[in-house]
Amino acid sequence: MSPTVDRPAPAYMQIAEHFRVQIRNGELTEGTKLPSVIEISQGWQVASATAAKAIAQLRAEGYVQSNNQGTFVSIAHKQTTGPDRLQMFRATGNGYRPNETVEVVSSALVDADSTVTEALSLPEGSTAVARRRVYRDDRGVVTVSTSWLPGELAEAAPELLSTAPLPKMTFGLIEERTGRRAVRRRDVIALQPAPADVANLLGLETGTDCLTMTNLYWDQDGNPTEYAVDFLGRDRELSAEYPID
Repeated sequence: MSPTVDRPAPAYMQIAEHFRVQIRNGELTEGTKLPSVIEISQGWQVASATAAKAIAQLRAEGYVQSNNQGTFVSIAHKQTTGPDRLQMFRATGNGYRPNETVEVVSSALVDADSTVTEALSLPEGSTAVARRRVYRDDRGVVTVSTSWLPGELAEAAPELLSTAPLPKMTFGLIEERTGRRAVRRRDVIALQPAPADVANLLGLETGTDCLTMTNLYWDQDGNPTEYAVDFLGRDRELSAEYPID
């Protein structure tokens, strides 16, 4: 294996990560005011431009909003997707936002349909673990999330068939029991009509068009480990903003 140079993250990213972790851990709650650019600059002994860039990074990721009164934690509007939860779990050991809860409404070994077998590269007629969860916060339903995993994983991790929440989430449990670590994903965002069972959980009429995010994860050997579809709750949004410098 070729050697690699271990370079520290840029100063603005280190500052942004400091506040990002505090927000994810609930140490900085919704509406909390962050230090000013001048205070950050002095406290971290960096240029004002570096401090301002750190705040801009947090704003781009949807963790804070700024106005003429300052910069405040503002994640109530931020949709937490499967990839977000994986990142949060690996960073903090917790895949949930403050005030967010999860209810596993069903979990069972099912006959995989053609969409699932194709996504997970399973032979026709295979079984899959199907887990459906409802995430809620103080505004109501965040998302109805359904995941399908290869049925063989239930042998190594029978907890997947339980409706009890998984302390390490599916990502952590699979990695712990099988060594298969999710290292790559594909996201697809689309409008889809909500089927009756999902619409009921969302409090919508069957067939209502919903914003959805579909995720597919692969392990280090390039094999699919999980296929998931999230139906977002009413008035939720997906957004992304990135610095281009």
